[in-house]
Amino acid sequence: MRCRFIIIALFSLLITVFTNINVATAQFPFYSRIQPPSLNLNIKDLENKVVAGPVYLDGKPLFSIAAPRASLNDRLQNIQDNLADISKAYLRNSEEKLDIDIRTENGLPVIYVNERYLLTITQEDAKLRGFSPTASAFNIQQELLEGLKEAKYERTSEYITEQGKVAAIALAIMIVLSGGVYYFLHPVKNSSEETTLTPAQKAYRPISTLLDKQQQGHIREVKKRLFQIAQAGIWGGGALIILSLFPYTRALQVGIIAFLKIPLRLGIVALVIYVAIRLSYALTERLTSAFVKSTTLLTPETSERLQLRVSTISGVAKSIITFIWLGVGILLALTALGIDIIPLLAGVSLIGVALSLASQSLIKDAINGFLIIMEDQYALGDVITVGDVGGLVENLNLRITQVRDAEGRLITIPNSEIKIVANLSSRWSRADLNIPIAYQADIDQALQLIKTVGFDMDRDVLWEHQIIEPPEVLGIENFGDRGLIVRVWIKTQPLKQWNVAREYRRRLKIAFDKAGISIPIPQQNVWLNSANN
Repeated sequence: MRCRFIIIALFSLLITVFTNINVATAQFPFYSRIQPPSLNLNIKDLENKVVAGPVYLDGKPLFSIAAPRASLNDRLQNIQDNLADISKAYLRNSEEKLDIDIRTENGLPVIYVNERYLLTITQEDAKLRGFSPTASAFNIQQELLEGLKEAKYERTSEYITEQGKVAAIALAIMIVLSGGVYYFLHPVKNSSEETTLTPAQKAYRPISTLLDKQQQGHIREVKKRLFQIAQAGIWGGGALIILSLFPYTRALQVGIIAFLKIPLRLGIVALVIYVAIRLSYALTERLTSAFVKSTTLLTPETSERLQLRVSTISGVAKSIITFIWLGVGILLALTALGIDIIPLLAGVSLIGVALSLASQSLIKDAINGFLIIMEDQYALGDVITVGDVGGLVENLNLRITQVRDAEGRLITIPNSEIKIVANLSSRWSRADLNIPIAYQADIDQALQLIKTVGFDMDRDVLWEHQIIEPPEVLGIENFGDRGLIVRVWIKTQPLKQWNVAREYRRRLKIAFDKAGISIPIPQQNVWLNSANN
C-alpha cells in the first residue's frame, strides 16, 4: 500500500509540475513559435482570435498581455527584450533607483521604466484585466515595481544563502525518496510456499506454475518500469525544483520544461499504456490461474485439454487487450498534443462503418474464431483436419488458424472457411489398429496373444501414463484378401495414439515371431488351362 501511495504521489507531482507551470514563450522564441496541431481549417479566425501570454522576469511570470494569435509572439518577444535591457541595467547597479512612469501617447497609456520604453497598454490588455487601459497600466506598474524589487533582493547574498539551504534539504529529500522507492519496489523475496495444495491440484501444478510465473514476470516488468520512471521523476523533478530556487538558473528550468513539455506528455501516455497492458496481462494470468486451480475442474480427463485451452484463450485475450489499450493510447497521445479528438472520433466512426461494409469476410472470420474458442472446438497444440488439409495447430486468433502438416508446411485457414473440423486430440485419443492374421494360424491363440501384449504394455511404467484404458480387442473385423483382420482399440492421452500404436505393433511383431504366428502377405493364384487338340 505504501508503494502505491508513493507512486501515485510521484505521478501527481510530475503531472502538476509539467502541465500547470506556464511556459516562458517570450524568453524562448524557438518554442513560442511551435503551435499545437489543430483540425480547425478556418485559419483566419484562428489568427484573429485574441489570446494572452505571460511576460517573464527571471523565469517567473510578471504580468500578462493580450493580442491576436498571429501577432502575440512578436509582441511578447519585443516586450521581453525591452524588459531584459531594463532589468539588466537596474540589477547590475545596486545604487540605481527604480522609476516607473506612465505616459499617454496616441490616446493609450505607455509604461517607461527608468526612462526606457517597455510597452503600450492596448484595448486587448484592458479587456484581459477587466479594467480601463489606464487602470490596467497602474496594475502593471505595481506588478513591475514588486517584481523588479524582488529580483534585486534575490541577488543578495542573504537570499542566495537561504536558497542554498533549501536546495540542500531538497537534495536530502530526493535521496530519501530514491532509497524508499528502491526499498518498496525491490522487496525481499520469500521462496517458501505456504499454500497447501490438494492432490488434484498437485497433479496439475505444471499448468498453474507456468501461469504464476508469467503473472510474476508481468508484475516484475511493471515494477521495473515504475522504478525507472520514479527514479527519473525524483531526480529530474528535484533538479528542476533546485534550478527554480535561484534567479540565475530559473530561466534554464523554464527552458527545460518548455522543451520537454510535449515529449514528456507523450512519454507519460506511453508509460501509462505500457503499464496498463502489463497489468492487464498479469490480471489475465491471475484469472486463468484461478480457473485452473479450481478443484472442480481438476480431473484426470481434463489435464491436457485444460492446458491447451488455457494457452489459447490467454493468447487471444492478450491480443484483444493489447489492441484496445493501443487504441486508447493513440487517443490520449492526440489529446496530449492538443488535438480535438471529437471530430476525429466522428471521422473514425464513419471510416469504421465503411470498412465494416467492405470487410464482411473479416467480420465473419472474427465471429467464427470467437465461437471456435468459446466452444472449444480446438486449441493451440491440437491436431485437426479441415477438409483436405490437417496438422498441428500452431497459431489461433480471431481471424485465422494456422496448422503445420506432416511435411512441415504451414497452412493458413481463414476461420470463416472452417465449417467441419475433425479434432484428433480433444480430451483423449484412440489408436485404431487393424492387425492381419494368416488364415492357417490358430486364431484363438492369436487373439489371446494380442490381449496379453496390450495388457503387458498397459502395466509398463513407461507407457501406463499414456494409455488411459486397457487395450480393447474387438475381435475379427473382416475376412481380407491377405487373411483375417483383427481390430484393436487403445484409448490414449491426446496426441499419444501414434506413439502407442507404433510401440504396440513392435511388441506384437516380436510376440508373433516367438509364437510362430505369421503375418500374411498378398498372395495370388495363377491357373493354367491346357488346350485339347
